Amino acid sequence: MKKNTTTTRMWLLASCSLVAVSVAACSQTGGGGGSATESGGGATVAGAPSWCGTKKVTLGLTDGFGGNSWRVVTTGSAKTEIAKCPSVTSFSYADGQGDTQKAISDIQGMVAKGVDSLVVFPDAGNAVLPALRSAYKAGVVTVPYRVNPGGQAKKDYSVWVGADFVTDGRNWGDWIVKNLPSGGNVLFLSGPPGNSQGLDELKGLKSVLDPTGKFTFIGQKPFEVTNWDPSKTQQVLSAAIAKNPKIDVIVSDFGPSLVGALPEFEKSGRSIPMIATSDGNVLSCFYEQHKAKNPKFKLMTVATGNDNARLAVQWAVALATGGKTPQDEAFKAPVYEDSVSSKPHPVTCEKSLPGDIYLSAEMSGQDQAKLLK
Repeated sequence: MKKNTTTTRMWLLASCSLVAVSVAACSQTGGGGGSATESGGGATVAGAPSWCGTKKVTLGLTDGFGGNSWRVVTTGSAKTEIAKCPSVTSFSYADGQGDTQKAISDIQGMVAKGVDSLVVFPDAGNAVLPALRSAYKAGVVTVPYRVNPGGQAKKDYSVWVGADFVTDGRNWGDWIVKNLPSGGNVLFLSGPPGNSQGLDELKGLKSVLDPTGKFTFIGQKPFEVTNWDPSKTQQVLSAAIAKNPKIDVIVSDFGPSLVGALPEFEKSGRSIPMIATSDGNVLSCFYEQHKAKNPKFKLMTVATGNDNARLAVQWAVALATGGKTPQDEAFKAPVYEDSVSSKPHPVTCEKSLPGDIYLSAEMSGQDQAKLLK
C-alpha cells in the first residue's frame, strides 16, 4: 500500500472530520432514537430511495482507524449514499486514529453534539460496546458495521450491519485447494487483535483447508496482527518472510497493504507465492509487473467491501427518518479477480489511476482518485 496516511488524514479532516456538511437525497426507515430495527412504513421522499423517510435528521460517522486509502474510499462511499437523501441535513465525521480511547470519545462526542443517527466502524470490537450502548440509550439511532462489537441489537445498539466474512474465507479456501492440491504452508494476516472480521474469515478458511489435512497455518495465531495499517503490514510480512523459508500461500483481508513487502521474496531468490486476498489497484498492477518473474505467483481477490458502508448508512437513515429498512443486514462481497480462471474477472490493472483505488467498489475509479488527491 503506497497511500501516505498523513495525506489520508488531511483529506478526512479537510472534507468532513467533525465538520457538518450539507447533503442531498434520501434512504430507508424503521424508527427513530433508540427504538432500532423495526421496519418503517412512514412516508418517503419523492424521487429518493425507499430508505429515505421524511423526518429531518443529522448523521455522524466514526472510524476506529481512518488512516488508509480504503477508509477514505469507504467514507466517501458513505457520504455519497447519504447525499441521496435530502432528509439528512448535516453530516459529521471523526477518525479514532487507531486509538481505542479516542474512538470511544468520538462516539461520546457525536452524542453530545446531538446527532440523530450514528454509523460506527468499531475497529476495537467489544471495547467500544459501552459507548455504543450509551449512544443507543440516549435515543440515537446507532449502527455499528463490519466489525462485530458484541452485544445485542435493540439492547446495545439499533442494528449491526455485518459482512459475510465466513464466505470470504471459504472462497479463499476453495481457490487454494483447487490451485494447490498438494497442500502447503499458509500465512494469514488480518487487522487488530481479536477483530471479528479476521476470526470469521479464519473460520471459513479452516472449514475448507483443515479437512484436507494438507495445509499448515504458520505465523502468529490466530493471525498476524497488522491493524490494517500498511506500514505495520509491511513490517509484519517482511519479518514473516525472513522467518519462514517456506510460505506457499498468503491470505490477507487487505491485499494492497501486502505490496510493500512482497519484493522481499525476490530479494531472497524465492518466488512470490499464491495470494488470496481483497482487491486493490496497486496489488493488481504489482501482479502484472511481477508475474513473469515469479512462477508461483497466482492471485485471487474478493471485493474489498467499501460498499458495506452504504448498507450501514441505508439502515441508519431509514431508522432515523422513517424510511423503509433494507432487507439485508449483512454485506456480501463477491469473488472479484482470479489470475488462473479469469472468472468472474481477470486481474485488472488501471495504470492511469492511482494504486489506492478499489475497482470492485460502486464508486468509479475516477471518483475515488479525486478523493485521494
